Amino acid sequence: MRRGSPVREPAAEWEAAGAAAAAEARAAGEQAGAGAAGEPERSARDEQPKALAPSRARPRATEEGDVRVSRRLPPALPLAPSTPAAQFFCQLAKARARGSGRGYRRNSGPLRPVTVDSSKARTSLDALKISLRQLRWKEFPFGRRLPCDIYWHGVSFHDSDILSGQVNKFPGMTEMVRKITLSRALRIMQNLFPEEYNFYPRSWILPDEFQLFVSQVRTVKDGDPTWKPTFIVKPDGGCQGDGIYLIKDPSDTRLTGTLQSRPAVVQEYIRKPLLIDKLKFDIRLYVLLKSLEPLEIYIAKDGLTRFCTEPYQEPNPHNLHHIFMHLTNYSLNIHSGKFVHSDCASTGSKRTFSSILCRLSSKGVDIRKVWSDIISLVIKTVIALTPELKVFYQSDIPTGRPGPTCFQILGFDILLMKNLKPMLLEVNANPSMRIEHEYELSPGVFENIPSMVDEEVKVAVIRDTLRLIDPLKKKKEIQSQQPEKLFTSKENLDYDLSGDPNSSPDAHLPSICLKQVFPKYAKQFNYLRLVDRMANLFIRFLGIKGTMKLGPTGFRTFIRNCKLSSSSLSMAAVDILYIDITRRWNSMTLNQRESGMCLQAFVEAFFFLAQRKFKMQPLHEQVASLIDLCEYHLSLLDEKRLGSRLAWPILGHPPPSTSW
Repeated sequence: MRRGSPVREPAAEWEAAGAAAAAEARAAGEQAGAGAAGEPERSARDEQPKALAPSRARPRATEEGDVRVSRRLPPALPLAPSTPAAQFFCQLAKARARGSGRGYRRNSGPLRPVTVDSSKARTSLDALKISLRQLRWKEFPFGRRLPCDIYWHGVSFHDSDILSGQVNKFPGMTEMVRKITLSRALRIMQNLFPEEYNFYPRSWILPDEFQLFVSQVRTVKDGDPTWKPTFIVKPDGGCQGDGIYLIKDPSDTRLTGTLQSRPAVVQEYIRKPLLIDKLKFDIRLYVLLKSLEPLEIYIAKDGLTRFCTEPYQEPNPHNLHHIFMHLTNYSLNIHSGKFVHSDCASTGSKRTFSSILCRLSSKGVDIRKVWSDIISLVIKTVIALTPELKVFYQSDIPTGRPGPTCFQILGFDILLMKNLKPMLLEVNANPSMRIEHEYELSPGVFENIPSMVDEEVKVAVIRDTLRLIDPLKKKKEIQSQQPEKLFTSKENLDYDLSGDPNSSPDAHLPSICLKQVFPKYAKQFNYLRLVDRMANLFIRFLGIKGTMKLGPTGFRTFIRNCKLSSSSLSMAAVDILYIDITRRWNSMTLNQRESGMCLQAFVEAFFFLAQRKFKMQPLHEQVASLIDLCEYHLSLLDEKRLGSRLAWPILGHPPPSTSW
């Protein structure tokens, strides 16, 4: 059925059955002598109340993208139907009346199409257009004066001001997945759960931790003279492989230059990756963060693998500068003379992840184990990111103020080691959704050529993301309910009103390629969400809506309300703790728009308080015990305040005001 045409429920069947039933009733009436002699014969349609007579809808001016159709009521049925057809439709009318509680239900016409503002889509525009055509939704490529259901941004949440609908970016996501911020978030989790977060290489933040980097490398070398590490340096704001290089020793002169120019992360280089055709490769997986609260995560069932273009050798002083051997970035290797463009999913320098899994499976690899480890990595990484994302979210969209809901597609870059253990390389807030590549016709002359591999994976990810966040999804599900479900007796099976099974709006589409992994596996990972609970405490005491840093008064209120001060921890000591930690973190933070304690500084202070109060326990148990204690005292405080608010009206006095 074509999208946009009136939904053909059983409208024609209603009229045919109604006419047959009316004729049958007239014949029965004539045989019984019910009609008066000489009185003109009246049709069943003449006898029905005017309120139930079908009427033609008045024409009205409609705005572009606003689809409305006239809807007709079923004709009235006679009081005493005598044929199985008439009895069936009478039962159907009664069942519908019982379901709605208000007589006959009007036939529902086609819903208006979902509207999408693609004016800020940028490089993902082509894949988005294909997805919208497949969904039969309405695109507004130049924006729209009235609000749209969905806004598709190419870079960040702040591409335009939005007060309603849904937007495909979370505030703060771009900042959260920068290399330094991501490393800090994962380090917090590594301190709490070192075994669970061993999928991220050991990292140091430059220039702040340069001396720590030098001393730790020297200590390990002194203990193991055979250790000959390689390190990879990644600029904090770099992308597409820009500014990345390898070093063998902290004394490398290039590292000194990095300290003077821009912040960076230096990591242990993974020396033994899994090779295919003697080439190093990485995996780009697409992850949908559908919601923060409650947390919803989906993973695409297929992704891309990007190959290096030179056979791999372990790093040595002679090949450290061979970027086509060590760096898997597509934007770098495409400039190699050995890069192979292919429309086949299983050959070339860019292939589908599913083709790699098939190849590994043919060699006896347990693919289910590989997928299980990757899903675990993704969930744990998102759990590390969500606490600070919540702080950004409440800052940009405070509770009680109008604003959009958010979702976002993330690009996870993962490397499989030789033992098939997945390692996280980085997370991209704006993964490339281009479905073409540049082909150099002659020096300096390029042509965009469609990439079938990119289109196969990326269009499916965008299309099915839109299907999952479809704002009209519930209405479509209600509309697609089949009438025969109202009946269970066998005699009704002969009157099938289901119509065309392809009448569902999504019937022409393949199954959704995104698999939910959270909350599906929440029971296995909820114990890791300690920092998330700390973030809830932090947000509670921020005080002013829209702020992202905790002031000294808010920190003191937190200590007081949670009963954390004692003879060994005076409020003066609390103030000193706040000043010391806040000053140090502010010196490391690039964003100085606000003064006060950021979430990561609050987490450090919380760790200190937990270790002080609960000794002789692992850190994660100390932190969990302190969180439980804080939540307990705050729940008592909330109950007390709620009780006083309920009691004040009884006593005839207004309720007391609260400061936060």
